[in-house]
Amino acid sequence: MTQFHAHRWIILALLLGAVAAVAGGVYRLGYRQALDSLAERSAADLALASDRVTTQLQVYQELAVLMADHPTLKRLDRAEARVAAQGLLREVADKTAALDVFFVDRAGRVVVAAEGVMGRDVTQTGYFHRAMQGALGTGYGVLQPDGRRAYIYAAPDFDVDGRVRGALVVVADVEDVEQTWRGSLPAVFFTNRGGDVFIANRRELLFWQRSTEGPGLSPPDGRQVALRAWLEGPHEIWDLRWSPYLPERALHQAVNLPQIGMVGEILVDVAPAQRLAGLQAAAMAAIVLALGAMLALAIERRRTLAEANTVLESRVAARTRALSATNMRLTREVQERQEAEAALKRAQQDLVQAGKLSALGQMSAGISHELNQPLMAIQQYAENGEAFVARGKPERAGENLGRIAQMAGRMARIIKNLRAFARNESEPMGRVDLGQVITSAIELTEPRLRQDRVGLIWQPPAEPVFAWGGEVRLSQVFVNLINNAADAMLEQEQREIRIAIETRHDEADARLAVSVRDIGPGLKEPEKIFDPFYSTKAVGSSEGMGLGLSISYGLVQSFGGHIRGINTGDGAEFTVELDRWRAQADTDTQQQDEVA
Repeated sequence: MTQFHAHRWIILALLLGAVAAVAGGVYRLGYRQALDSLAERSAADLALASDRVTTQLQVYQELAVLMADHPTLKRLDRAEARVAAQGLLREVADKTAALDVFFVDRAGRVVVAAEGVMGRDVTQTGYFHRAMQGALGTGYGVLQPDGRRAYIYAAPDFDVDGRVRGALVVVADVEDVEQTWRGSLPAVFFTNRGGDVFIANRRELLFWQRSTEGPGLSPPDGRQVALRAWLEGPHEIWDLRWSPYLPERALHQAVNLPQIGMVGEILVDVAPAQRLAGLQAAAMAAIVLALGAMLALAIERRRTLAEANTVLESRVAARTRALSATNMRLTREVQERQEAEAALKRAQQDLVQAGKLSALGQMSAGISHELNQPLMAIQQYAENGEAFVARGKPERAGENLGRIAQMAGRMARIIKNLRAFARNESEPMGRVDLGQVITSAIELTEPRLRQDRVGLIWQPPAEPVFAWGGEVRLSQVFVNLINNAADAMLEQEQREIRIAIETRHDEADARLAVSVRDIGPGLKEPEKIFDPFYSTKAVGSSEGMGLGLSISYGLVQSFGGHIRGINTGDGAEFTVELDRWRAQADTDTQQQDEVA
């Protein structure tokens, strides 16, 4: 009995040691992963704060450059000219919230100023010497006696002979720049070349200094504080227990900002990462303890279970045979389901192709007319060119050949759109130029719209707008929507379609939305418009079988998008929402295709 108890205590000790080792490993791994995620978010926050500061300061930089050669500042040798210039500079300072705007001559003397906060002589400043060299000068400092922080831009003004005649200086109020982002992020601060905190979203951090004894900050009152830092993998952790305004332990990141001559830094509390890692370790310890308890219970009951082992083995064998039979049946059912899914997918592809061919059939008359016109024009220009050659007028014949080339290009574009629209292939998901897709769909439906006197308002975007989807299938969606809108207005005199692209934001990501609006009678039953074979056309009509919107709904869903139709009061509006294309999503799709 004594040996049995000793053996049990040994097993308990081994179990507790295993629990401690596993929990420690899980905590370490979870903490590292949480720090990686925290570092990504903090890097984004730091980049956002840096962009805000540099962008807001850039406004004053551009102000200095634009105002340097203002005509009012060209002749300041007369008193009335200086009065007018001072009024101009005060107006500019008031409208831009600048602390001061002033003009200095080559000797560094302030000729005219809005407020005069910098004194009458700036010859000892670095930004003045930089401007006198013909470049944009920058500087920063604390104004006396009010202690306001200022960032300074000095733009040179050149004379007609190319020499620098002076400089326009704009003094920006740093506190005004901080107002828009103060307190909205973790502790973010910007240190100047001397290591002083010059800009911060926490007022209590202003003028703290980078420590010379190691990583960390020292308060401006000269107090000595204990500084300690270490690396957790690639991440730098600061121990900040000496400051009530900062987290006890913080992840530190920094980015150099040469455009403003500072270093942007951020301190993010790692306590959430520690709590998450602790919860993961506690959960794993609980699981290991539960497994250990189950194992101990199994050992204790081993003798009892040994007596029932024979019966259990016979039951297991019977159960195994039953499971084998069930497994075979399930295998057959899975195979049948896979075959059914493959047949359904083929049927869906055939239905999509049928929809495209149906749309092509409806557009065939107009497209034939579009192709016939250039052919007749080509024949006429060719006969004219032959006549001009015979008359010895090669330049007129060349003009006709150029027009023939234009007509041929127009026909090639129409045929290219038709071939792209009609082909039946499984195109990969990827980047699609949404404006180009809509333009192609409009070119395909343009003959029909012209024949039915339907006006179309569409303004392509100035720059490409990339969406996530398939070009051919997406073109079919917009062809169906345009044709349906035109069909809805056939019974009325005024006919107009509007197409527009807009960007919508939600909590997850930015989405693209394309609206197709008509001025027809609207939707009779909006809840049924995407049902297969639902149609408002007369029974037996050759205009379609009510599959266009159903096919379009399935295509948009396959892109991860959404389509809906509503009544606007003066017609119907269909909205197609698509995800914006991202390079990472495209790479993931290619990797999945390679694995498949």
